[in-house]
Amino acid sequence: MSGGLVALLDDVAALARIAAASADDVAAGAARAGVKAAGVVIDDAAVTPQYVSGADPSRELPMIKKIFWGSLRNKLLFILPALLVISSFVPGVIPFILMLGGTYLCYEGAEKVWHKLSGHHEEANEPAVDRGPEAERKVTKGAITTDFILSCEIMVISLNEVAAESVWSRALILVIVAIGITIGVYGAVALIVKMDDIGLHLTTKDSAGAQRIGRLLVTGMPAVLTAITVVGTVAMLWVGGHIMLQGAYELGWHLPYDIVHFLEEPFAGIAVMGGVLAWLVNTLCSAVLGLAWGSIVMAVVLPLLKVLPFGKDKGGHEAGDFRAAVAGHRPSKDEADS
Repeated sequence: MSGGLVALLDDVAALARIAAASADDVAAGAARAGVKAAGVVIDDAAVTPQYVSGADPSRELPMIKKIFWGSLRNKLLFILPALLVISSFVPGVIPFILMLGGTYLCYEGAEKVWHKLSGHHEEANEPAVDRGPEAERKVTKGAITTDFILSCEIMVISLNEVAAESVWSRALILVIVAIGITIGVYGAVALIVKMDDIGLHLTTKDSAGAQRIGRLLVTGMPAVLTAITVVGTVAMLWVGGHIMLQGAYELGWHLPYDIVHFLEEPFAGIAVMGGVLAWLVNTLCSAVLGLAWGSIVMAVVLPLLKVLPFGKDKGGHEAGDFRAAVAGHRPSKDEADS
């Protein structure tokens, strides 16, 4: 009897070890997937503050809360089930979906670079809350639509990193990634958009140190937002270019990947910093490739946008909810009134 009990306890202990190992695998898979999706996450965090920029402070957090729940719904109810079905029955489609998303990232990154270099900037728009609840609803809906596109890419990148896992492990990992990234992104966005209010509050304190910090926050936030936008653009080009590089290799076109590997190989042998330098070379090559591919796609897409229903209006501004949402811009005042 005691022998049976000992055997049972041994079995329970073995099951516990297996469960612990599985949990470790899931945690490692989620971390690996999250890191790979970091470039898109940065851009997501950079794009979202545009939607509440200039809004009444009392409406900033409610708008972010709506976008947060819309983003989580996108990932868990629509994107996750679709990707699990695809990965289970037609896994060969995933590399093409990934490259399609990579092309979108390259295009968006190249378009941002082109707008910056050409001096084309969006005109300042009247805050949505000043145009009424309906305008705020449209802005929030546009943000959720933009988030859907970025969330698709985040989830596909994450899935590609754990494609070898079982379907239940993939599902659990993607749930963890979806929840973790959404909380991280919109928590950071909430902090960013309220940072100037925090600064203003600190300037009212009696402490001279608190006042200095408050003034620093208020005056420094425009530079922080600019830096985030720049980092987001570079991250899009880097991630998009690397996706295209890796996808081309997997589809049998090895030359681009071999060239990048050849360029980074001399740096890999340098003591201490070799790994970092090789990564930087690979990243730079991926970003340049992403910019080149994005520019080609942009040269094809932009003329089409001028003739399609959701293209550009006579004033040269991006018109139509679809295009505005995809580009990450708010509708102009005239668009909202029409």
